[in-house]
Amino acid sequence: MKQILSTIFFIAAFFLQSTAQENSFFSKCEKAANVHHTGDVWLKELNVSDSIFNNSIAIATFAAAARLDWHKHPGGQILMITDGEGYYQEKGKAKKIVHKGEVIKCLPNIEHWHGALPKSSVTYIASSPAQKGKTIWLKKVTDEEYNSIPTNATTIKGNQSEQVIMNISKSKWRLMSERNVDSLQMLFNEKAKFVHMGATFTKEQELNVIKEGNIQYKKAEIQETSVQFIDNTAILLSKIKLTAIVGGNEVVNPFVVTEVYVQQNSNWTLGSMSFTKILVPEVK
Repeated sequence: MKQILSTIFFIAAFFLQSTAQENSFFSKCEKAANVHHTGDVWLKELNVSDSIFNNSIAIATFAAAARLDWHKHPGGQILMITDGEGYYQEKGKAKKIVHKGEVIKCLPNIEHWHGALPKSSVTYIASSPAQKGKTIWLKKVTDEEYNSIPTNATTIKGNQSEQVIMNISKSKWRLMSERNVDSLQMLFNEKAKFVHMGATFTKEQELNVIKEGNIQYKKAEIQETSVQFIDNTAILLSKIKLTAIVGGNEVVNPFVVTEVYVQQNSNWTLGSMSFTKILVPEVK
């Protein structure tokens, strides 16, 4: 095993050095046919497994927004991110952002997918023990899955934390309008509380309200937003004009919404959301 890993990292170091010396790495790779992925992907096999070195090793470059289909490896897989930023998600877990220099270990037969960010390419070296079986390809990654909220979003390089929290909140409104309870399930903290005009709901109650359409969040027009950090807690205040369907009737109301996000193990979850209606003076 040590000999295999030494070979992997030697090859990785060699290609990283070669990449730094050339303006484009695409000349080393071949563009892959769109069979098991979406978008543009370039591949090159670095090592074909044999009786001595049984790990298949390949390098892949994904153009922005490109991603593989859901798949699994009977022998597991190691991904070494060599350039750019991308997404990685395992079945039943939240999507994460990965960066240059990170190493990801995916256990055998775990369904997962990986790809590039919407506006950033990503390159990685992948290694898996081929003698245990080839890649098993599954369904395509849907746009909904690809656009779900990455829970470690504040690790995006070059982005200010305040803006990232605002982006998570903005995505949350979209997911609520789409009634995407699966993605909201991962975003909402297990102990989260939701306050609607004095009525307090638990996480499960709020998800049921959204799922059953008791309150349909059609559109949240965000007018003002501010973020305050206290250690691992982010407090977001938003002034919005909310269009919703309540009891079969469409209503439009101005609210101040208070959202509290808590960071645990570099992941942000929503711990609280409260709606305070803005009283508009009557025009006489």
